[in-house]
Amino acid sequence: MKFGIDRLLADPALRAPLEGKRVALLAHPASVTADLTHSLDALVAAGVNVSAVFGPQHGVRGDLQDNMMESPDFADPGYGIPVFSLYGEVRRPTARSLDTFDVMLVDLQDVGGRIYTFVTTLLYVLQAAAEHHKGVWVLDRPNPAGRPIEGLTLLPGWESFVGAGPMSMRHGMTLGELGHWFIAHYKLDVEYRVIAMQGWAPDAAPGFGWPEDRVWINPSPNAANVNMARAYAGTVMLEGTNLSEGRGTTRPLELFGAPDIDAKAVIAEMHRIAPDWLAGCTLRDFWFQPTFHKHVGQLCNGVFIHAEGSGYDHAAFRPWRVQAAGFKAIRTLYPDYDLWRDFPYEYEFGKLAIDVINGGPGLRDWVDDASATAGDLDAVTRPDEQAWAELRASSLLY
Repeated sequence: MKFGIDRLLADPALRAPLEGKRVALLAHPASVTADLTHSLDALVAAGVNVSAVFGPQHGVRGDLQDNMMESPDFADPGYGIPVFSLYGEVRRPTARSLDTFDVMLVDLQDVGGRIYTFVTTLLYVLQAAAEHHKGVWVLDRPNPAGRPIEGLTLLPGWESFVGAGPMSMRHGMTLGELGHWFIAHYKLDVEYRVIAMQGWAPDAAPGFGWPEDRVWINPSPNAANVNMARAYAGTVMLEGTNLSEGRGTTRPLELFGAPDIDAKAVIAEMHRIAPDWLAGCTLRDFWFQPTFHKHVGQLCNGVFIHAEGSGYDHAAFRPWRVQAAGFKAIRTLYPDYDLWRDFPYEYEFGKLAIDVINGGPGLRDWVDDASATAGDLDAVTRPDEQAWAELRASSLLY
């Protein structure tokens, strides 16, 4: 198969509309061609007039680990062109940065979760481009989590940098498709084009979204592999808790744990609470010691989520529910556990981080209600998931 960047480079006819145009590139370390050449170098070599580069959260270089760590603007040392940060002093392109290009190429690897900020950055770029009459092309890449949908819909008034619109947590779309949906939903008048992939088969084993012949490169520092991308729609919720999500270990966002829980007991309680939710993956108790971030230097007992190997069933795996069951198990076993982390999350103040992440308080309310069952959460979530399936249908390209 071919990614969007590879098709653009291989076909002069696709590049023809860029002739005579100043072209910006929105990219990060995973913005590479099939032979692992960075897209910036490949575009310049192909004769594209790249006049500026933009970087999302974690920066063009992908060097900044945590949330709310901002990247500065700088000049690219190789080409001397400006590099603008969209996760620094600003989140949206400014009039000054917009003056540097006519068309922006967006070549970002996503991981398939609403909260992954590259999704919101795409929306902000489209909105700015519509206002300033700029073109936006998405060089499409696979959604490594595939097509499945899961999670509550973001509620009105809960929009944020980790919530670009009323979609499910696990949206099941590519960035190119999401661009079409944003334009329709927000009624944007913008010159938009998707350089589609060729041969993407999101339902095909063994990759189920990620082609086996393509090297995985971290799009952000803690997105280390496809297992992380599959689990992310659930494990990202750990950022709103006092449980470790594995930052400071070699497998972040594939696990959860803390010094003061019994992982075997938690797994057993998860099976008691919602056995059907745990299908399609393997849960393993283990020990870890973060070298930084939460519980740094402390021995933690944890649960590792394996959405891989012989125990993986792509159609059955539901990461958001798996993590919800983990929270519910801890709340049941340890009723007074200080579960929810209270701190500013992605510049949202006055709201609990777990609610910002979920686009509303519904998940937290369910966890904290001792009488609430798995069926109760399903009853409110399934209609949301069905509604999103219907909303997204007209924007799908593959």
